[in-house]
Amino acid sequence: MADVLGIGIIGCGSISKTYLDLAPGFAGLDIRACADLNANAAKTRAREYGIRAETVHDLLLAEDIDLIVNLTVPDAHYLVSHEILVHGKHVYSEKPLALSLRDGQALSDLAHRKNLLVGCAPDTFLGGAQQAARQAIDTGMIGDVVGGTCHVMNHGMEHWHPNPDFFYKPGGGPVLDLGPYYIASLVNLIGPVKRVGALSSAAFKSRTIGNGTRHGERISVETPTTIHALLEFESGATVTLTASWDVWAHGHAPMELYGTKGTLFLPDPNFFGGEVTLAEPSGERRHLNGSDHPFGVGNVDDQGVKKANYRAAGLADMARAIHAGGDYRCSLDRALHAVDVMVSILKSGETGTFVDIEHPATRPETLGPAEAERLLR
Repeated sequence: MADVLGIGIIGCGSISKTYLDLAPGFAGLDIRACADLNANAAKTRAREYGIRAETVHDLLLAEDIDLIVNLTVPDAHYLVSHEILVHGKHVYSEKPLALSLRDGQALSDLAHRKNLLVGCAPDTFLGGAQQAARQAIDTGMIGDVVGGTCHVMNHGMEHWHPNPDFFYKPGGGPVLDLGPYYIASLVNLIGPVKRVGALSSAAFKSRTIGNGTRHGERISVETPTTIHALLEFESGATVTLTASWDVWAHGHAPMELYGTKGTLFLPDPNFFGGEVTLAEPSGERRHLNGSDHPFGVGNVDDQGVKKANYRAAGLADMARAIHAGGDYRCSLDRALHAVDVMVSILKSGETGTFVDIEHPATRPETLGPAEAERLLR
């Protein structure tokens, strides 16, 4: 195989623009074609980025494509990834990998039989902020992590998304949609989850679309939209995770981790950058610099402010592993662990009982500045 992977994309919605914009900044990636069940969507993306528009069938058969990025809606992730593997190509999926542990394990079994790799977003834990927090923990700045809180709360997706139906169907909801960022971050920082318990509810039976051609249309809510979860980690730490689309406003920090020697305040793990603050027993607070990491440097303009966005970093790290071997940080096993944690949270919310996590995982290797630089083009 050449040093450059031929990349195809299945799913030409809004997230495809992010990959098409950012992947060219990484070494070893060459996006050559895209496909979508909506042929016009594929043709539009192809014209915008100077790549080929294919049917899904033709893309699966294309000889110049080594790896396909699966950017379909969550309830199609398993079926599309399965077909990609059947056709002998590596897979990198948007989160979540699948909507059940059984489907995720089936992908794992097939990938091993075919000697192919499967990776899965999110890769934001590779960003400068999360890596600065990881270094603080690994060097003992806050001692042993014993607890924490995570809050991801807003009033849902229907205000900005023109077709938000799938967010409120089984397989949607805030845990499966936004939970992957928090779980990936927590596994990176303190290791795998041992068991979970949760309470779940839905405050509204329907939602009103506030954007696009369906403005004013009401859609039904068929999945929990508020989940209060307790995660016990193999390390002994316990973390509270609140995920809700029923909240108009709140004052919680996205993430806080409590150690025997101090506290870390972390930014939203949906992003690569942000401010990490260390609070010491003396009361002194100081900021930890994540902007000196290559994936903490502002590279995209957000309303006049430079922000760090390096989505496709996980894909580039996987490409490195395809060529050179070894572990890759957005690995299949870590994605399966995240699926297990999320579906177990939902199961606990239904049953009112604690649920043990079945699929094991390890903390990913840190991504230091020098190695991050090598992933960039």
